Amino acid sequence: MRRPSVSTVLVATGFLWLTMAIASVALWPIYQGPGILVVIAVGLVAGSAIAIAGAVWRWPSWVMMIVTAVVFAVVGVPAAVPSETQWGVLPTLAGLQDLLAGVALGWKQLLTISLPVGDYEALLVPALVLVLVLSVVGLSVALRSRLPELAVLAPVLLYLVALAFGPDEPVRAVITPIALLVAVLLWLVWFRWIRRRAAIRLLLSPTAETRPGRDGAAGLRTAIGAVLILAISSGAAVVAATAVPPGQDRTVLRSAVEQPFDPRAYVSPLAGFRGYWQEPTVDSVLFTVSDSGVDERIRLATMDTYDGVVFSVGSAQVASESGSFTRVPSVVDQSGVTGDAVELSVSVGRYSGVWMPTLGALESVEFGGPTASERRNEFYYNAVTGTAAVVGGLQSGDSYQLQAVLPLEPDESALASVSPGAAVVPEAQSVPEELDATLDGYVTGVEGAGARLVAMLEGLAAEGYISHGVGEDEPPSRSGHAADRIAELVSGPRMIGDGEQYAVAAALMARQLGFPSRVVLGFVSDDTEVTGSDVVAWIEVNTAQYGWVTIDPNPPFREIPDELPEENSQVARPPTIVPPPVVEFENPDRQTTPDSEQELPPDLNPVIQLLLAVLRVLGWSLVVLAVLASPFLVIIAAKLRRRRLRRRAPTDLERIHGGWKEFEDSVVDHGLSPSATATRSEVASIAGGVQSQVLAAVADRAMFSPDEPGPGEADSVWRAVDELRVALDAGRTRWQRIKARISLRSLGGYSVSKLFKR
Repeated sequence: MRRPSVSTVLVATGFLWLTMAIASVALWPIYQGPGILVVIAVGLVAGSAIAIAGAVWRWPSWVMMIVTAVVFAVVGVPAAVPSETQWGVLPTLAGLQDLLAGVALGWKQLLTISLPVGDYEALLVPALVLVLVLSVVGLSVALRSRLPELAVLAPVLLYLVALAFGPDEPVRAVITPIALLVAVLLWLVWFRWIRRRAAIRLLLSPTAETRPGRDGAAGLRTAIGAVLILAISSGAAVVAATAVPPGQDRTVLRSAVEQPFDPRAYVSPLAGFRGYWQEPTVDSVLFTVSDSGVDERIRLATMDTYDGVVFSVGSAQVASESGSFTRVPSVVDQSGVTGDAVELSVSVGRYSGVWMPTLGALESVEFGGPTASERRNEFYYNAVTGTAAVVGGLQSGDSYQLQAVLPLEPDESALASVSPGAAVVPEAQSVPEELDATLDGYVTGVEGAGARLVAMLEGLAAEGYISHGVGEDEPPSRSGHAADRIAELVSGPRMIGDGEQYAVAAALMARQLGFPSRVVLGFVSDDTEVTGSDVVAWIEVNTAQYGWVTIDPNPPFREIPDELPEENSQVARPPTIVPPPVVEFENPDRQTTPDSEQELPPDLNPVIQLLLAVLRVLGWSLVVLAVLASPFLVIIAAKLRRRRLRRRAPTDLERIHGGWKEFEDSVVDHGLSPSATATRSEVASIAGGVQSQVLAAVADRAMFSPDEPGPGEADSVWRAVDELRVALDAGRTRWQRIKARISLRSLGGYSVSKLFKR
């Protein structure tokens, strides 16, 4: 094939850059940082240089593959893993390891992490692979293929993959695809104009008068007409999409992927509330915090689902925002939260469990100590509730430092004027009737949702008494927060309980008043050392004015009378019979998900550890080789598919014709170049040998004879084709035979258009 002209290279490269740049807009919602811009620029420039060099020097496909892999290794670390470079340019060994790991594992990590990811770890590697490989393939097809129009599939594929890995909320859902469509169609118009001009020049006789000026004018008129048609259709599409927007978010890969952390696989953290008040946890230092965290509520977990037995994190039956946890990049965007910026350092003592103490709305977290890398990979966060979790569980000796924003809270005086917000929480199940009767007594005659909420809180504060039921001098107070325990709380002779019961009762009452609510378990301490006795439970209600508002529903500590005061006497109703939850106080959170990775035993044989490490490296290497070899496997599969269709044609005549075409394609793939108008005899002469001449004669007789081919003639033709193919391989090296198998020379024009017809 002839080398492309300079003008063809420039125009094709310009169209490739334009379409790839438009398609890359879909990558921005995934990353949203300057790193993705560098990756796109490096991938386009490097990929275009490889494709142009391959077209000028006529590199075979296996050379293109090797050069692309080498260039990827050279530019990959500085562009996609800049934190693992020396002097910002030279890749380090750790950077190369992260680069190879990103090729194999980065795709899955993109689906299990919250967006945007910026330049977190090696998550820019998948974007670099896409842009670089598609640039090489797209421009190579445009400059070297017999059907250059297929080059437009490169930007289209980039756009589709970016959408699949992107968020479920459409971003520039109208402008980007229309712009890409316009650019792709203009590129196709240019291809058509080039092909038509070449065909006209080929048909003109050497003595015919040519008028290149008219040829160029025709192309200009074609381009102008295409632009006008596209402008009209694009305008109509924009108007239609604006007038009738999509009714719901789109479904992408992250919508269907199973998240590695499922909070429903763990015991409700609120069920372990009373365990913190038992020995030895009550006086043990669970964790130590910096001074900035003193007197602030340290959140452990947020629960919004009540099934009549426990308040839990997330729901299996309905959508629950608190149950969706994802990995987060190094920084979480909290620009929409109004409040004060704080820093909190935490050193874990006797605390253990998957729920991680946090403060406010998390912006960033940095783990320390020997387990920092492991904890970083196991960290998951829910931005809606501000709850963090570590899959493997925090252990003594772990430490971390987080930056957060403390949201501004309204004063207690402003609470009476609030109205319910629009947040959605799962509907509570098995709410005891006694709770309705108690709430009616608190809010009867009170007008306004906010005022009724305040009246409910004041009623609990006036009638309630605090008892954890663990000391000899404390009145009995049963643990748990099932429906029967809440009914006992509000209908007994004395209202006795602790934060576990009061938080649940207040949250259920707030929902009956119309406020979306949830229960929060955490700690409040006036010292840097947080002990089990600092555990508290509070509620958050969603308001239209302030969003989620923190409310403490616990009554003040005071002496509990021996008998119920006369003015508070009530008639107790029979409690609803619901079995109490089975609570394990010693370590309620020390469970692991079925799919969590277990650490290797510390006494494992060093030889086995070395063998496992070698196998892991070999596995990653095989994955990378499989990814790099996939284009060539596709070529081989396409040729096998084409051969099968030809050999199993419905008639003997079509089988004979297909056999000749298979031989002709083998001649082309082996480096021989018959002219486009060569007859079968001329092709056979180029291939050489008597058998090829006989095959050409048989094919000519079958095609031009008025009689049908004789029985078995088609099988004879295909046997001859197989023998001739072996003859073509004879005398060639192994690399030359492999090059013939993966050659693209025969996969063009008519054969491709018919390849997948059936």
